[in-house]
Amino acid sequence: MTNLRIGVMYDRDWAPEGLPGFARQAEALGVDDLWVVEDLGWNGGVSAAAVALGATERLRVGIGITPAPLRSPALLAMELATLARVFPGRLVAGIGHGVRGWMVSVGVAPRSPLALLEETITAVRALLRGERVELEGREVRLDGVQLVHPPAEPPPVVAGVVRPRSLELSGRVADGTLIAEGHGPGDLEKTRTLTAKGGAAPGHTLTVLSFCCVGEDPDEVARTLHPHTEGQGGWLGRPQEEVFAVSGRPESAAEQIRALETAGADTVVLRVVGPEPLRQLASVLEALGRRD
Repeated sequence: MTNLRIGVMYDRDWAPEGLPGFARQAEALGVDDLWVVEDLGWNGGVSAAAVALGATERLRVGIGITPAPLRSPALLAMELATLARVFPGRLVAGIGHGVRGWMVSVGVAPRSPLALLEETITAVRALLRGERVELEGREVRLDGVQLVHPPAEPPPVVAGVVRPRSLELSGRVADGTLIAEGHGPGDLEKTRTLTAKGGAAPGHTLTVLSFCCVGEDPDEVARTLHPHTEGQGGWLGRPQEEVFAVSGRPESAAEQIRALETAGADTVVLRVVGPEPLRQLASVLEALGRRD
């Protein structure tokens, strides 16, 4: 029996008022996770996670990601602790660098993105464990901060990162690593190597986001995916044809998900594009044998 978790993303372009209904329907389909997004100008990740958790009963909800430059580690830990106490065992907190241009546009670009991310993750995890934190870092300063209501079960804090030095950092300080859309099985093997180099513990998890589009017409699937993989290829600095996606007929999509699992993924989160995303999701789950 596979231990792979299957999740679905609530896309940043979808209106926030649709999140409760989508979350309930996704839960009814049998997915393990629902992941929400925090991108500048779209939705708030912590508030979206609260909405999704409150609308469902068992789904684990992931935040992918809160940009460290936009967040005080103390305030972020307070917000996460509240959710973790009210919904124990159902939250995953993703923290990352944020898009550099967006951070510049709001005046919070750090001098050292690596130092800021490491200090933020270290501080947030310690605060969630109930520790009193004294930190005089390059980017973060906390003078004896401690949570009054830390969660009995601290949520895992994962680093949403891409570049080699950041992946090593994730292995060093985070509970897991969150990999952006476009990365295939070969990328995952390199990711595992880099997080291990950073000192990842045996339980360090790997969560992979992936564009997903399924259908019986391969040309239509390709047309639907094209703008997404093209844009992601530009961001990742790789040709569009090398941008991995879970796509094709449901059976092919299921095989691609299994390939990610074989390469080391613990959770695969599908960012479904095109019409009727829940119908597409249901067909993939059926092909995986995840539906009765």
